[in-house]
Amino acid sequence: MLISITDLRKTYRMGSVEVRALDGVDLEVEAGDYLAVMGPSGSGKSTLMNLIGCLDTPTSGEYVLNGQAVSGLDDGELAHIRNREIGFVFQTFNLLSRATALANVELPLIYARLPASKRRRLALDALERVGLGDRVHHQPNELSGGQRQRVAVARALVNRPSILLADEPTGNLDSRTSEEIMALFDDLNASGNTIVLVTHEEDIAAHADRTVRLLDGRVVSDQRGGARRGRS
Repeated sequence: MLISITDLRKTYRMGSVEVRALDGVDLEVEAGDYLAVMGPSGSGKSTLMNLIGCLDTPTSGEYVLNGQAVSGLDDGELAHIRNREIGFVFQTFNLLSRATALANVELPLIYARLPASKRRRLALDALERVGLGDRVHHQPNELSGGQRQRVAVARALVNRPSILLADEPTGNLDSRTSEEIMALFDDLNASGNTIVLVTHEEDIAAHADRTVRLLDGRVVSDQRGGARRGRS
């Protein structure tokens, strides 16, 4: 099991008010899964994404990622897990504006302290994989929104992570470009990548093989099979 979550809870205190962002979530994700997480604003889906991505720690409960219990790790240990195990794709791309596509994709490899020649080779391979082999020296302002998101996907893939986390990855894209990006995710999953996708859009979630719905910090639905377009 790639991800095993048991009775996960996250509580925030806002003044005298206690907010239960997650209220006892159980979830398992196998290697190769393509999972969409849905729910209305305030349902806990972003909190769950942050915990799965080791960007935050739970108030209580257990989270095991690729055989390692990560619930109680400190910030340095979590950063190491993030860089080794998790690739992130965000709605806002989060690219360095003055860096080329190649340099943006190399960034996680710099943190991993890989030598320059290996960084370049892996980054070029990742950009080829997302169809941007001819745009490696372009800066973000020279790329379309869809191309910028492809650079972000390449950056997420370059460390060959165990899981790809995508938070509203089509939120800043038009409908046609959104479909192109989702077709890329479909191809990545078909080639073996595990994907967890947070979205509020039903047509985007329809690409996944499994949809988990949250409400008030709890899982209220977990449906598998038959959702992905173009797949039997």
